[in-house]
This record gives sequence, structure tokens and C-alpha cells, in this order.
Amino acid sequence: MSGMAIQVGAQAPTVIELPGPHALVFYKVTCSVTQMAGPALARLGDAYAGAVVGVGQDAQGDLDAFAAEQRWGFPQDTDLAPYEASNAYGIASAPTVVVVDGHGRVAEVVESWDREGLNRASARLAELLGAEPQVLSTEADGLPAFKPG
Repeated sequence: MSGMAIQVGAQAPTVIELPGPHALVFYKVTCSVTQMAGPALARLGDAYAGAVVGVGQDAQGDLDAFAAEQRWGFPQDTDLAPYEASNAYGIASAPTVVVVDGHGRVAEVVESWDREGLNRASARLAELLGAEPQVLSTEADGLPAFKPG
């Protein structure tokens, strides 16, 4: 993973197309920061069912096993070498959450574990979907405010 993540306001690449507002969760199953973020990302998927997709840089079987272990109810899409989707989005760290609005524009980008950023992405996705915003992480869960991925 290298480069800089796609910027808010940019046109979302068409490598993964979903109708309406959605969030893409880019990750690697071996990433300790993704593992740490797993429960909060599960809450993201549960809060906005049908609007979250995992994009993992691992074989489908590994993604499915990881998602089951993390209790992720959202679908997983594999992005193997040459990492077309990850490169199109400029993914530089795992996990990275990209919120896309209903017009194919990037509405929010959160790299690594960033509690404030993840809660902001959740609120933005809720706003776009007309849903009740869910807080994904608080200081009470014992996780750090930020951890690079």
C-alpha cells in the first residue's frame, strides 16, 4: 500500500460500484490495526446494513473467515494484486474507510484507526442515508484515539 488516499470531493473510481450512498472499508486481514478496529467496523456495518462493503487485499476465503471472526455482517470483496480498487482509491494504510455519496463523489475518508474520524464518517453516512447516526467508538471502549495503520 502506498500513496495518498483519495480526497473528499473527488469522483469515486468505478472499480466498485454500489447504488446510493455507501462506505467502503479497505483492509488486510493480517493488519493489527484492522483487527483492533474490527468491533467498531462491525458496528458501522450493522448500523447501515446494505451500505457497507469490505474490500480486502486477501483471498476470498481469508476475507470471509476474518469477517466471521470479527462479526462483520457486511459483504466482502477481494482486491488481489495488482490491487486495482485499492490503487484507484489511493489506499496507503489499513484500515481506510471511504464514504461515497449518492452522486459518486467521495464524502469522507478516514485512514488508520481514528476514533473521531470514524465517528465523523458514520455521521456523514447516516446523513446521506437519512438514518440515525451511530457512534462507533468512545473513550470507554479502551481503544486509543488514534493508531496508524
